[in-house]
Amino acid sequence: MTESLKEKILELKNKKNAIILAHYYQTPEVQEIADFIGDSYQLSKIAKENSADIIVFCGVKFMAESAKVLSPNKTVLLPAEKAGCPMADMATADALADLKNKHKDAKVVCYINSSVEVKALSDVCCTSSNAVKIVKNIASDNIIFLPDKNLGSYVQEQVPEKNIILWNGFCKVHNMIVREDIIEAKKKSENLKVLVHPECWKPVRDMADFIGSTGAMINYVTEDKDNAEYLIVTETGIMHKMKEKNPNKKFHTLDNMVCVNMKMTKLEDVYKSLLEMKNEIIIEESLRKKALASLENMLILGR
Repeated sequence: MTESLKEKILELKNKKNAIILAHYYQTPEVQEIADFIGDSYQLSKIAKENSADIIVFCGVKFMAESAKVLSPNKTVLLPAEKAGCPMADMATADALADLKNKHKDAKVVCYINSSVEVKALSDVCCTSSNAVKIVKNIASDNIIFLPDKNLGSYVQEQVPEKNIILWNGFCKVHNMIVREDIIEAKKKSENLKVLVHPECWKPVRDMADFIGSTGAMINYVTEDKDNAEYLIVTETGIMHKMKEKNPNKKFHTLDNMVCVNMKMTKLEDVYKSLLEMKNEIIIEESLRKKALASLENMLILGR
């Protein structure tokens, strides 16, 4: 049944000139039908540069919104209509507007894991891989950073000369990991390298051999020549691509690191969305243009 459904999806995709994008945290069967697998901004950039008329974004809402902001003339579909991001929901446009009024000299840097409304009120967007560079390059010593306080605190460590005002938001999956989880994992292997996503809080980051985004983690393991085992401290969906690129290496994960929203997308959702053109992302044009400015500034400041 699964293989038959995959064939139907691929046939429909070709017929409609669509492209299927999947985040690293999606289930293996969804990743297997994707044209491209990557992180949220990387996939939105691919969508913009691709000649497809329809973008099927297997991820969560803010990702599909970013793709629509960058590709207004393309149809963007989000197969799992209810796939949101709790961290993105922790930052609202109204609350950000109030904070901006209290810190009128501050520039706003928003993590790409934010709603289109928050992006529209921000000076620049960032990803986990370029956040440090963007904060270094932005022309202000005072920065409002939202919504992830853990990524923001990591950036503050790397850029101590700037004053970063942290939003009290976090990724529920990364934030629940504690130092003891790493200690227990290390007891199982003497030759264990710990790779941690910067969305984890400081006591966990302090135990890392490497801190980086999903893509950076995959690259690190692929290029590492040590005879090591790896503890991958991020959402477990990354293991599909990690193992595919490194079949002879041994990995450990923390089993409770599962994002329910990222796992909402099923093959049936992809097929139905593409067949019926369901769950299209619509963004009012003036809002889209304001959000676009923050994404374009990311390209400038992230160089």
